[in-house]
Amino acid sequence: MKTAVLAGASGFIGSYFRQQLADAGWQVRTIGRTGDALWGDTGAMTALLENAELLINLTGKSVSCRYSPANKAEILRSRVETTAELGRAVAACANPPRDWFNASTGTIYRDARDHAQTEDDGEPGSGFSVDVARAWEAALDAAATPRTRKIPLRITIVMGPGGGVMAPFNILARCGLGGPMGDGGQKFSWIHVEDLFRAVMFLHEDPRITGSVNIGSPHVVDNRELMAGVRRAMDKPWGLPTPAWLLKPGAVLIRTETELVLKSRWVQPKKLQDAGFSWRYPVLDDALANIASNVVGSKKTGI
Repeated sequence: MKTAVLAGASGFIGSYFRQQLADAGWQVRTIGRTGDALWGDTGAMTALLENAELLINLTGKSVSCRYSPANKAEILRSRVETTAELGRAVAACANPPRDWFNASTGTIYRDARDHAQTEDDGEPGSGFSVDVARAWEAALDAAATPRTRKIPLRITIVMGPGGGVMAPFNILARCGLGGPMGDGGQKFSWIHVEDLFRAVMFLHEDPRITGSVNIGSPHVVDNRELMAGVRRAMDKPWGLPTPAWLLKPGAVLIRTETELVLKSRWVQPKKLQDAGFSWRYPVLDDALANIASNVVGSKKTGI
């Protein structure tokens, strides 16, 4: 039985990965605040990683929160320190994992409306989120693990049944504010959680791919198209537009930041496309319909 070590298995994405790996016949070991090994116990982590084939690190505080000094510090710490700690544990293994996939973010690229940002020509942006992404990837790069392939996954907005970071969009749509946000022209790069998992396993099976990899659908939409899709999936025939000035107090009320909805993320998954990866949900409407069709009792789980 192949063994995968999953760090950050308790969140929306981690829980999904854990179930999918188990269903595919993998033995899954976990690292976290609870699990088979705990953060801070490097010896236990090393023992857990010994002879494992695959390490997937999804650890990190959700960025769907207010950027208070305390939250910003924890967003950074929960990514950088855990990555560095995993690096020390992998380095101590006699037989380390073949692959280490470490979460990163497509937000590392600048606000882009002129052209897509690929792994080859993408331009880093500026600001807190970009600083976190750079520090996160630097911690992975600094890990001395020559026998382990390290790939930062520049993940776009993840959506799936009952989770993901779509909550701000859903709340506004339910309140009748499901129209364009800001000017509606900002790009929205996204990925269905099923395709996120499939992409990671695809990368694991293709040793030719190295370096950072953009993880998203090849069919990027703008905010106007996104909100129209959300309304269709939620059976909301109309939605008022939300100007940028109104989003700012609204973000405070739902405890998030306007960057999540106003930054133009145009992330193109060129490496996956060139390698022949096939998306199960490449089109937004199909992804939203799949999510909305998942029901618990008589209620939709949400997008």
